[in-house]
Amino acid sequence: MGKVTVTEFVSADGIMENPAWTFPYWNDTIAAFKDAELNEADALLLGRTTYQEFAAVWPDHPGEDDASKAQMNDIPKHVATTTLTELEWNASRIEGDVAQGIRALKAEKNLLVMGSGSLVEFLRGQGLVDEYRLAVYPVLVGSGRRLFDPVEAQATLELRDCKVLDNGVLLLVYDVVSDTVAVPDFD
Repeated sequence: MGKVTVTEFVSADGIMENPAWTFPYWNDTIAAFKDAELNEADALLLGRTTYQEFAAVWPDHPGEDDASKAQMNDIPKHVATTTLTELEWNASRIEGDVAQGIRALKAEKNLLVMGSGSLVEFLRGQGLVDEYRLAVYPVLVGSGRRLFDPVEAQATLELRDCKVLDNGVLLLVYDVVSDTVAVPDFD
């Protein structure tokens, strides 16, 4: 049995959208944190918007070393979308019932979710998230999509790891130990 891990860059006020504010804080420790989660994953699980953004950038990503670029390009990607039919970049569409499709993938693979705010909200509502890996940045962004938008689903988390970096970034790993499930629509 695999697991679903959600990894996000998030501001101190909970914003996950357009994380350009993370760039000044990037360092080797954050890179190792991101590399470790990618190494543990069998596949990426992405929402449509994040898939489109990543697929447009990663194949020829400037500034990334060849190993990181190859790893991102080579890992299989499963995309939760009701609108895209043609996918590239080693990606496949989750067909039919999205929740059932993800459950079937999770039965066989460790899935890593990056970005994909709507998908994260859906997964949370379905009780499908097993782990959160958060890099919390010491900035207040003020507006934008929040990581934990209201969903009628609650979860109890257990902190498994916490690192406080010299630059003020917190690297947090939480296991989901229990949750109540809501059933939001996925679109």
